[in-house]
Amino acid sequence: MPKYLFNGYSFPLRYPAVMGILNLTPDSFSDGGNFLDPVLACERAYQMVEKGAQIIDLGGESTRPGSDPVSEGEEIRRVLPVLERLPSDRFLISIDTTKPKVAQMALESGAHIINDVSGGQDQLLGLAQQFRAGFVLMHSQGLPKDMQKKPTYVNTVEEIRTFFEKKKDQIQGLGLPRTWIDPGIGFGKTLAHNLELMRNLEAFLDDAWGVLLGSSKKSWIDHLCDAPEPRDRLGGSIASAIDAVSKGVEIVRVHDVRETVQALKVAKELATKG
Repeated sequence: MPKYLFNGYSFPLRYPAVMGILNLTPDSFSDGGNFLDPVLACERAYQMVEKGAQIIDLGGESTRPGSDPVSEGEEIRRVLPVLERLPSDRFLISIDTTKPKVAQMALESGAHIINDVSGGQDQLLGLAQQFRAGFVLMHSQGLPKDMQKKPTYVNTVEEIRTFFEKKKDQIQGLGLPRTWIDPGIGFGKTLAHNLELMRNLEAFLDDAWGVLLGSSKKSWIDHLCDAPEPRDRLGGSIASAIDAVSKGVEIVRVHDVRETVQALKVAKELATKG
């Protein structure tokens, strides 16, 4: 079991690791508005950890397709009261943000990982180096407001793999405790693009990084299975998590922690030769 020193705190990580999603927003596609109260948000974080999440991913700005950005001040207003209430020495805390000031505030408040959906901004990578934080580098074609209008690739897997390869020297030069790449399911991709990426996750494995997948409850499941309501996408979410882990993915980012942890445990046991 590898052990990492993130932002001054030592944590072991058991792979596969489950990252529990905690949206502190009024407009996220799955649970927007449910955890605006910091006390309720913290209760939710503890519940997910109790159910098996090793990482809690806090987000103060929705990045669902069509969403509008929020101000730096508003994002901090949503996130800071929760960070101030959560312990930094009991479980890993990730801050899902594209804003350097929000990331800095979170790291100063004890967060351990920056989850950057904007593709690895230099300022955010610099903060990760400064604080010795973990880093998630996600691919996106376009911004949330318009990224799903007409996403286009010639060779989806090759182009996104090349995007990460161009970042490799920079990432390795920073000497971060651990970096993960995320192919960005649903971020500037059609159903066909998403499926191609998930079928070929092994193409992203590399000694320079781990792979994280965030496919939980996203609209690709609706397009494939006719499930317009996010609450009806649990089966597809779990199936994609099991498949991803079987292909070498280290972290799955999910809404339903208990069910995912249980499914991964059963899948692991069934794959073990007696």
